[in-house]
Amino acid sequence: MTAPAQVDAGVRSLSATISRGLMTMAHNSFALIGLVVAFCALTLVSRDDLRHAGEAQLRSWLQARTHAPVDDLAVADADASASDDAAMVAAVDRATASNPQQLPRNQANVAYWLAKKYRVAPEPLAVLVSEAYLVGKETKLDPTLILAIMAVESSFNPFAQSSVGAQGLMQVMTKIHTDKYEHFGGHFAAFDPVTNLRVGVKVLQECIQRAGSLEGGLKYYVGAANLPTDGGYAAKVMAEHFRIKQVAEGRSSTPKAPVAPAAKPSLSAQADTPAAAGTVVDKAKAASNSAAAGNASETVALADKQAALPAAAKAEGTAVAMGS
Repeated sequence: MTAPAQVDAGVRSLSATISRGLMTMAHNSFALIGLVVAFCALTLVSRDDLRHAGEAQLRSWLQARTHAPVDDLAVADADASASDDAAMVAAVDRATASNPQQLPRNQANVAYWLAKKYRVAPEPLAVLVSEAYLVGKETKLDPTLILAIMAVESSFNPFAQSSVGAQGLMQVMTKIHTDKYEHFGGHFAAFDPVTNLRVGVKVLQECIQRAGSLEGGLKYYVGAANLPTDGGYAAKVMAEHFRIKQVAEGRSSTPKAPVAPAAKPSLSAQADTPAAAGTVVDKAKAASNSAAAGNASETVALADKQAALPAAAKAEGTAVAMGS
């Protein structure tokens, strides 16, 4: 056999081998596809949930394909509308408000009463009242006491801040109690009303435990543990607590003018009470300063009076001498 004939025979043999290999691969591939289709069919027959999900997906795909195509402007408008809807939903989720009428009657009465007294919308107060009752049940503290502290501390202003750095509804010293805000995402949570309420209650619990009594705990809470008096802070809180409790129990209590947030004590006094929440009201110091000023005024008046006596006596002696 000549060389060209050998080359031709080799090419034909190689082509035949490749053809047989391709046919074998195709045959096996079709067999594998058939097995996969059979397996999927058996799965869909045995699993109704998967079959229904597939039918729904296929139906939605067919409907989308049969609809007329929309232009780019319509698509942009649809995207903008969806974005606005998402923003509105997010805003509603962020809002701290609820319908007071959905509260139990005693809580609704408290929410409306506080709203009227402190000139705050009843919807946000409804959330705070509900949370106070929930936290009070968890901590075994009277919820009306928690609300009274918020009333005295901030008049229900969630963004209130004192000169010494006490922040939020419960006027908690954020710098001192940063660790208590870690669970809520960081110290900026101090301006979230519900978070500030919960952290303030934790601090109040620590103060009561340390002092051994509610009144003593309030003195620690206000940062007056090392002062002779708390400046009437505990009495003010207990009085408001009594009024709110009356409202919750259905006994009428006419709302009075809101109590202005009291001034906080100096940083040195606050440093002596590390367990305090930082809601420091230095009423005792102000009272002592006022008393000192009053005593000074009385001393000056008495000195003036004593100085006037010799002058009067002298004038009287002169008049007698002239008469004689």
